[in-house]
Amino acid sequence: MSTPMTSDQRSRMPNPLPFLPEMAEVGEGLHKALQNGAIPQTTIHLLQLRAGQLLGSTYFTIRETGNLRRIGESEERITAVATWRDATYFTDAERVALELVEAVLTPNPSGERVPDELYAKASAHYDDKAMWSLIMAIAHIGFFTPAALIAKPIPGMPPGQNYSA
Repeated sequence: MSTPMTSDQRSRMPNPLPFLPEMAEVGEGLHKALQNGAIPQTTIHLLQLRAGQLLGSTYFTIRETGNLRRIGESEERITAVATWRDATYFTDAERVALELVEAVLTPNPSGERVPDELYAKASAHYDDKAMWSLIMAIAHIGFFTPAALIAKPIPGMPPGQNYSA
């Protein structure tokens, strides 16, 4: 990962692992589940970037932008995630993954967040294993959201080095 823009960036809180070492096991399990090959890593990083944008998390957006660059994604695709509905850079399967993460993370005052129609659209592109992988990719972000928004790890720093003392 790249170095933070300024050397004086600090997290609000220290690394959680000395206080809750069990979190490492949970985090490792989620990471492992996302690497089962059921959906492309690109799709996972795209939906997690969109989640970071929706949540207003600089930490997530910088992390996922870096992950996408590392796996060779173009700047156009990375930048267009914010406007994916109008952008021509995404496959239908990627679009439904982005739509799904938006539905889960965005309140719907008129009903269900994930209506049957969206589920049907997603299941047309993903089998059961892949659907569960998508769900876990969203759950992964959900698990770490409180830490990202409250503790504010340092953007651009690798895990283990992203918290101040």
